[in-house]
Amino acid sequence: MKKGKRYVEAAKLVDSTKVYEAKDALEIIEKMPKPKFDETVELHVKLGVDSKHADQQVRGTVVLPHGTGKSLRVLVFAKGDKAKEAEAAGADYVGAEELVPKIEKENWFEYDVIVATPDMMGVIGRLGKVLGPKGLMPNPKSGTVTMDVTKAVSEIKSGKVEYRLDKTNIIHLGIGKVSFGAEKLVDNYQTIIDAIIKAKPAASKGQYIKSVALTTTMGPSLYINQK
Repeated sequence: MKKGKRYVEAAKLVDSTKVYEAKDALEIIEKMPKPKFDETVELHVKLGVDSKHADQQVRGTVVLPHGTGKSLRVLVFAKGDKAKEAEAAGADYVGAEELVPKIEKENWFEYDVIVATPDMMGVIGRLGKVLGPKGLMPNPKSGTVTMDVTKAVSEIKSGKVEYRLDKTNIIHLGIGKVSFGAEKLVDNYQTIIDAIIKAKPAASKGQYIKSVALTTTMGPSLYINQK
């Protein structure tokens, strides 16, 4: 596939035979020609585990020190005082059973994350077939099924991200925008890498981190030296 002029110019800054330190790679990304939008800097981490086995799953959440640069819309399923708490915390949408037909029949997906109190999971379970494929089902492991809706909403709004393995044992994650600059992106990068290392399953044998790459939405990949 023919690459665009901007990609070709960006690729000239990258030595494809070299493994970079994260800071050096992010400084190169900062120098690359810019498109008309603020690109996301993406992290791709290949792990030496097998996601088919439950005891080798790697999944968790982490709050990025400088956020993601993206404003996430939060929907909270809650009732009574917890609904009021969610509204006060800055949730974009709050509701209960009445939202089920809106999501099912009206194809309503104007939100990025769903938080739910445990008592609402029976209601949300009815939406599993719709929300599951979109990765929107609340989950206790990601902190989105909780009674502490204030904390959940606040963390999501301040840059909490979820990392998880795909079927090829790779974690893909946005770590911020190019406009953040190398220094802030290094902080975000290190925070995520530390979290992934900490989440190493006991059943994992041999080399845990196989490869790490950084790229932009439309740019070339830079491989990172991550021992």
